[in-house]
Amino acid sequence: MTPFRVVDFLEAAERLQAQGRDIVRLEAGQPAFPTPAALVEATRTALAEERTRYTPALGIARLREAIAASYRRRHGIELDPGRVAVTTGSSAALALLGDLLIDPGDGVLLSDPGYPCNANFVRRAGGEPQWIPVGAEQRYQVTAAALAAHWRPNTIGAWLASPANPTGELIAAPALRDLVEEIGRRGASLVMDEIYHGLVYDESEVSVLEMTADAFVVNSFSKYFGMTGWRLGWLVMPEAAARDINVLAQNFYISPPSIAQHAALAAFRPEVIAELEARRAELRRRRDFLVPALRELGFTIPHTPAGAFYVYAGIERLAEDCEAFCWDMLERAGVAFTPGTDFGAHLARSKVRFSYTEPLDRLELAVERLRRALAAG
Repeated sequence: MTPFRVVDFLEAAERLQAQGRDIVRLEAGQPAFPTPAALVEATRTALAEERTRYTPALGIARLREAIAASYRRRHGIELDPGRVAVTTGSSAALALLGDLLIDPGDGVLLSDPGYPCNANFVRRAGGEPQWIPVGAEQRYQVTAAALAAHWRPNTIGAWLASPANPTGELIAAPALRDLVEEIGRRGASLVMDEIYHGLVYDESEVSVLEMTADAFVVNSFSKYFGMTGWRLGWLVMPEAAARDINVLAQNFYISPPSIAQHAALAAFRPEVIAELEARRAELRRRRDFLVPALRELGFTIPHTPAGAFYVYAGIERLAEDCEAFCWDMLERAGVAFTPGTDFGAHLARSKVRFSYTEPLDRLELAVERLRRALAAG
């Protein structure tokens, strides 16, 4: 297992704050908005009604139905709620998929850079992470041609993301269709991380479920809905996998958190969606400030990220080693952000990731602090 370095920086930032330092927190993918009032009220109601017992292993029926209905509204997909599993965060969904799909010695294709925990979920099941290097020229996304070029005799599938962490980049609909067809020809499995759906700013997001019912889709209440600490996600699976996922979930998790599930039912109310859409517009405003501001400081950002709330920036003109640079800026500038080595090996030493989840005035403060620290050398 490899460390999740963003947690190292999160913990270091919290230690400095406990010492009285003011730290601008741009390291973690955690929306800095309050929980919507409707969710708080739904939680109080669930507690008052003693809805604190175990639930079915795949989640309460009403929540699975609400999730399925959301695909109809957003993507025009008629989704059977029986194909939806509510999970203890998207991490539990990834763990279940590793146990379901991977036998010892199997290879799984992953993008480099990409979400760092994916490789550890593959290793946990005895599998082999197989990296596909992607760069700015591919908008940091895997293509069907790259997938075919990196396929090995032991490869059993690919785990991809759109929008992606750490880059915020999308797989465009034509490219996604090509990937689905390439994997389908090989009789392999496709796991698609769509946890940043809802947080796309200039383009239309496409779910892989619009193209196939054979893919496994992982999503979460943490990002668009802002429910990070509630530890609630979901998995959409092919119908044939539902029984096995249920057995695994029963044994490993018993059930997702009951209170979080009842709170999440309120997340699909029209007034909550309206509030979340306003937050999406605010995140876009923050992105549109931070990207040009970082460019002016000397960071390399070839194009504006399409979604999520990350900026993946090059430090070629500023420093040689991203980890040393991040620690230095945390200590001298009081700004926390994440080294590129957290997300892979391909050109990683020259990259850092900023999360623009903090309010605009805090982003402005971060830029000014970085400007002064960089000028001081």
